[in-house]
Amino acid sequence: MGTDSLRAGLFDSHLHTPLCGHASGSPRAYVQAALEAGLAGVVFTDHMPMPAWYDAPWRMRRDQLDEYVALVLEARAAFAGRVEVRLGLEADFHPGTERYVAEVLAAHPWDYVIGSVHYLGAWGFDNPEFQSEYAARDLGELYGQYYALVEGAARSGLFDSIGHLDLPKKFGHRDPGGTAALRALDVVAERGLSLDFNTAGWRKPVAEAYPAVNLVQAAAARGVPFVLGSDAHAPGEVGHRFAEALEILGGAGARVVTYRGRERQDG
Repeated sequence: MGTDSLRAGLFDSHLHTPLCGHASGSPRAYVQAALEAGLAGVVFTDHMPMPAWYDAPWRMRRDQLDEYVALVLEARAAFAGRVEVRLGLEADFHPGTERYVAEVLAAHPWDYVIGSVHYLGAWGFDNPEFQSEYAARDLGELYGQYYALVEGAARSGLFDSIGHLDLPKKFGHRDPGGTAALRALDVVAERGLSLDFNTAGWRKPVAEAYPAVNLVQAAAARGVPFVLGSDAHAPGEVGHRFAEALEILGGAGARVVTYRGRERQDG
């Protein structure tokens, strides 16, 4: 991407760090990549701490939270005046953990919080190690259960956006219906949330961004805005295929926004 992106004020609002246990590259390296890509800013949204029994290998520990904040603020200072660096989290919605999530969200002044569903019960359905479980599932029921959790996330009041809306398609298992997704979008719109337009899907077996074009169109028709994010787990992924993302969003008449201090801003 060139300097047009900088003039347009584009942010990559979905970045991870090595503290999650499955990413590489320092925060400074991600910001440097954003600078070279012509982006105006970034928002770090690493996987937030959760109770010790939940998904522990794939996120920072609670005792690393202050370190995470310090690393992001250090990167902010290092690139002041060149790239704006904001502080966020990718939080999980998992029924029963809402109080814990609220406590973590109260611990620091976040700019942006993504709410993502990564588990159906005890099954981490987007984990490549456990994708064989799809063969034992009815896809219609699976998507119905998933989107019910997305509705719960939207109603929780904890989050600013919903992450990678149609994530269960990651390995190519597409929604055979569609009505559950539209019901979830109704709730997202009603609660005033945004959607993460997540270009990482283009790097996955499904080879399609999250959400699919038909869901982008349905969201835009409901007035739901989008937050651009690469879901980068390495510096080279920052700003991944943002030009194509903007074409899809523009074609749907969707609004692109960012967040600062948990407040929505035009992107």
